[in-house]
Amino acid sequence: MTKNIKESVKQTYTAAVKNGSGCGCSTSCCAPEKSVSFLDENYEKVEGYQEVADYGLGCGLPTEIADIQKGNTVLDLGSGAGNDVFIARNQVGELGKVIGVDFTEAMVEKANENKSKLGFENVEFILGDIEELPIPSQSVDVVISNCVMNLVPNKNKAYQEVFRVLKSGGHFSISDIVLNSDLPKGILYAAEMYAGCVSGALEKNEYLSVIENVGFQNLEIRKEHEINLPDSLLLQYINKTELEAYRKQKSAIISITINAKKP
Repeated sequence: MTKNIKESVKQTYTAAVKNGSGCGCSTSCCAPEKSVSFLDENYEKVEGYQEVADYGLGCGLPTEIADIQKGNTVLDLGSGAGNDVFIARNQVGELGKVIGVDFTEAMVEKANENKSKLGFENVEFILGDIEELPIPSQSVDVVISNCVMNLVPNKNKAYQEVFRVLKSGGHFSISDIVLNSDLPKGILYAAEMYAGCVSGALEKNEYLSVIENVGFQNLEIRKEHEINLPDSLLLQYINKTELEAYRKQKSAIISITINAKKP
């Protein structure tokens, strides 16, 4: 099952490269409403933003609250075409370094193409799995990730890897999708919705417990907002009766941006 999930996610993100627009943590490739997005903020005014690397795949702006300092080494998990990497590069300056890891070959190729066009020297993109990061232990000051950790089947293993690569005193800032109530079965088990950062989501308290159990401290939710998926998308996976019941629930899907520190 895990292998099938990973292959589905990889296919979805490969398609995003070919289409030049987002699937991932956006419903734009699933729903008729092309403007639907999980973001409630605008990247365009963020310093270091490169439109060519933005496929609309995120659900937050983790770099904005990551407290990245000049000279830091920053790791972006699920770096895609390089959107958050290039923003972080602006924050670390010429003496810092930003590494992006992604397990979709097409995304790494596109990110390196963007890097070459922009002429950046202190940026590196690596093909790799978040559950087994190709990064040395205790080598990173800050880890960021934008609506990607949710796609990893073994979230405990993923956060163990984040803990391993961070230096003592290092921290992460991660945006992700979590749940505050049960999703209808049709959504929960749909592979396409999994790649859309919904079906793979954990209940919020369970998600936070995973992080704390790994050993992180000072865990804090810095931002949180509700995500309302359109009826046209949900009706691809559930019937009208199920949709009516779902709409009566308190908001089931939320985006959070969290920070935590390695002791």
